[in-house]
Amino acid sequence: MDDWLMPDWPAPPTVRAWVTTRTGGHSTGGHGGFNLATHVGDDPVAVAANRQRLRNRLAVAPLWLSQVHGTRCVVAEEAWAGMEADACITRSTSHACTVMTADCLSVFFCNRSGTAVGVAHAGWRGLAAGVLEATIESLGGPADELLAWLGPAIGPSAFEVGDEVRHVFLAEDAGAADGFVAAGPGKWWCDIYFLARRRLQRAGLAAVYGGGLCTVSDPDRFYSYRRDGVTGRMASLIWLQA
Repeated sequence: MDDWLMPDWPAPPTVRAWVTTRTGGHSTGGHGGFNLATHVGDDPVAVAANRQRLRNRLAVAPLWLSQVHGTRCVVAEEAWAGMEADACITRSTSHACTVMTADCLSVFFCNRSGTAVGVAHAGWRGLAAGVLEATIESLGGPADELLAWLGPAIGPSAFEVGDEVRHVFLAEDAGAADGFVAAGPGKWWCDIYFLARRRLQRAGLAAVYGGGLCTVSDPDRFYSYRRDGVTGRMASLIWLQA
């Protein structure tokens, strides 16, 4: 629909996934287009219309979480709308696991048998704290039986961070240094795609796809908090079809 993204990965046919873009929709101003977030100051009527338009395209209901940049991963069938969590999995065909982003990275997961899927919201805090590893653990089974796809996020030429962010990653993994390029005294360009791939691979998940779509540099398609401040949110959704 419109120019929504479908992950380019060798997932089984039972796995369905989308990343919405800002194209179309009822929101105006800084939220202009297809904003799906209720917490960013957009007109609630516009957001409700956008969510209904999305729901009309899905065979299952999105599970809208309250994201807190943490590591909690919930099972969709046991969760509820507004539950605080930053990742979700399901083995059922009743819900679409859903996270919202506007620079943070969304990471999709599925197993090779096509019986379990999940998605994680991974800003740098959640990534460093272990949200991807928590999602892998919740999916169960060996990590090498899983596939992952990295959605749109702030790119390495736009994501400037301070020493404190680099130190958090290097304190656990010296090899994370390759994800940072000096940008000036106490400043670094951070490659969140590299850091996510490295954490996934260290967890035993080697089949990683996607990455490289920068939200900041593509204002026509993507919301970006770093670029605009006042902005909407895209949704990353994954579900199982019968």
